[in-house]
Amino acid sequence: MDSTSQMADFSESNFIQALSLGKTEKTPVWFMRQAGRSLPEYRAIRGVGSILDAVANPSLAAEITMQPVKRYGVDAAILYSDIIVPVHACGFGIDIIPGTGPTTDRPFEGESDLKRLANFDAKTDTGYVLSTIEILKKELEVPLIGFAGGPFTVASYLIEGKPSRNFIKTKQMMYTQPKLFESLLWRLTEITVDFLSAQAQSGVNAIQLFDSWVGALSPREYRRFITPCASEIFSSLSKFNIPMISFGTNTSELLGLFVEAGASAVGLDSNTEITTATKRLGDKVAIQGNLDPVVCLTSVDNIISQARQVLMDSAFAPGYVFNLGHGVLPETDPTKLVELVDFLHQNGEEIRKNERASATLANREEHIK
Repeated sequence: MDSTSQMADFSESNFIQALSLGKTEKTPVWFMRQAGRSLPEYRAIRGVGSILDAVANPSLAAEITMQPVKRYGVDAAILYSDIIVPVHACGFGIDIIPGTGPTTDRPFEGESDLKRLANFDAKTDTGYVLSTIEILKKELEVPLIGFAGGPFTVASYLIEGKPSRNFIKTKQMMYTQPKLFESLLWRLTEITVDFLSAQAQSGVNAIQLFDSWVGALSPREYRRFITPCASEIFSSLSKFNIPMISFGTNTSELLGLFVEAGASAVGLDSNTEITTATKRLGDKVAIQGNLDPVVCLTSVDNIISQARQVLMDSAFAPGYVFNLGHGVLPETDPTKLVELVDFLHQNGEEIRKNERASATLANREEHIK
C-alpha cells in the first residue's frame, strides 16, 4: 500500500534539515541500535524466539521502535528490523542465532544457490514491515528511518554461513569466481532496491544503507564490485527525494566512493576523524557520527567530555547528525544516554558555533580544503 499521502511533514525537523544541509536549531541525535537490549522496557516485551519473530509482529515492532524515542528524546526513530529480513523472507534458510548472529546451515556456494534468492516481493514477503511503518507514521512525532543491508555485508553472511572476522570464503569467491560473486551482489541489489522502495512508499523519511563490513575491501575492490550496486540502489531511491545515508565500519578510505555512488549523507565509525571526512567530502554531503560506543560505558562526565570533542570536530561539517560510531552496546546504562541527549540538545549548536568562531582564517581554510 502506498501511504505517502498520509506522511507527516518532517521536512523542517532538525534531523531532516541537517541531512539536507539546512539550518538546525538543535544538534539532532539518534543512536544506531537505540532500540534493543540496553532498554529494560525492551526486555520486558521482547519475549522469546528469534528477533525475526518480533520483527514479523507489526504492533510489537512498532512499540520497540518507539521505545528509545520515548526514553531518550532522540530526533529520529529507526525501524525495528534486521538486515537479513529480505533474504530470510526469500526462503534462503538463514536465521539469527542469539549470541552468534545471522547463521545458515547451507551457505551460498555456487550458481544453483541463486535460485534460493529467486523470488522476493517486498509487499508480499515483508508486508509485516510495511504494516509496522503504517503504525509508526500515525504515532511518531519524529522522522522515521528505514534501512537495509548493503550487498557486501549480506553476501558475506550468506557465503560464510555466519559472522566472520576475515571474510575468507567471501573474498575467495570474489577473487576466484568473480562472475558468481557479482551475480550474487546484483541479486541482493535487486532485493534491496525493492525492499527500500517499499519502505519509502510506505512513508519512511530517510533511509540508511548498512554495508557494515564493506571496509574489508580496498578502494579498487569497492569500485569494481560495490560501486555499481550501490549506485543502482541510490539512483533507484532518488525519486523519493528523501535523505540517503551510507554507513560502514573501517571505511575511511571508501567515504568518497560512498558519495560518488549517490549517498547524500555518510555515517562515520569511531576510527574515522570527522575533520578528515569533512576535508575529503567537502560541502555537498552531511556527516553522521561518531562517538565510540564504549565511551557510553564510562562516567557521565567522561561521556559529555568526549561528546564535546565530537561536536567541536564537526564544526565545519555542512550538515551534521550526532550518532555513535556503531551500535549501542547492550551493557549501556540508558540513563546516561538520556543525559547525553539533553547535553547535545542544550549545548550542541553553541559548541559548534563557538568552534567555528574561534578558528583562525588559516584553520578555517584548512578545514574546508
